[in-house]
Amino acid sequence: MKSTKRRALLRNATLLAAGGAAGLAIPGSAAAQARTPFTVAPTFIPVAGSSEVFPVRRIYCIGRNYAAHAREMGSDPTREPPFFFQKPTDAVQNVPPDTIIDHPYPPLTKNYHYEIELVAALATGGRNIPMDRALEHVFGYTTGLDMTRRDLQRAMGEEKKPWEIGKSFDHSAPLGPLQRVASVGHFTKGAIWLKVNGEIKQNADLSQMIWSVAEQISKLSEAFELAPGDIIYSGTPENVGPVVKGDVMQGHIDGLPDIRVKVV
Repeated sequence: MKSTKRRALLRNATLLAAGGAAGLAIPGSAAAQARTPFTVAPTFIPVAGSSEVFPVRRIYCIGRNYAAHAREMGSDPTREPPFFFQKPTDAVQNVPPDTIIDHPYPPLTKNYHYEIELVAALATGGRNIPMDRALEHVFGYTTGLDMTRRDLQRAMGEEKKPWEIGKSFDHSAPLGPLQRVASVGHFTKGAIWLKVNGEIKQNADLSQMIWSVAEQISKLSEAFELAPGDIIYSGTPENVGPVVKGDVMQGHIDGLPDIRVKVV
């Protein structure tokens, strides 16, 4: 194939991809028949120590993954299989290191709770991933908050309705820059804690997880085809509780930078 023809094909492929994302129409292409009226901004997480960013595809969260937290939420951790829920990608709120960022108090709630969590980000995916190969799919880790409108979550639960309104809202997933596995390794133990206005509220060890990160990846891949760009919030310890406007939260996991968030 002549080089000019090859360049033309590559250019058309690039334009077609751009057309699907940005509403451009390429004559004779699928995008010509299906214009998009607007663009949707993608979601990215900064990668520490580089100019790279991590594109977010899906946000998975595991519920009640520390025994004491499961009990405080009225569950029996000895008999409950793992369960997961999702947040929208635009729930991400990036928290730069060594900075206190403003976090808006959301509407509709009078009982707004913190949940400190280890977050794993996947570079590769698949279905039915064996547990002993699961960590090979991890790109990196960071510290995150699974912010929760607890009153709305509980109200929906009592009515046997889905409780996305309590979990899946704007800015409900603050997190720090991703730290590559090559730099920080994998996390199976180490302190995880959260302070509010300098006072310890949550304090546990990652080894107390009921389901490890490897097990979570394996279990998730039985139900979903995991893919690059997926992130997993791996559960919170006991003593979740409320914050109000003016409160400053500091989240810590041994081996990762702290994150600091002020409720406004």
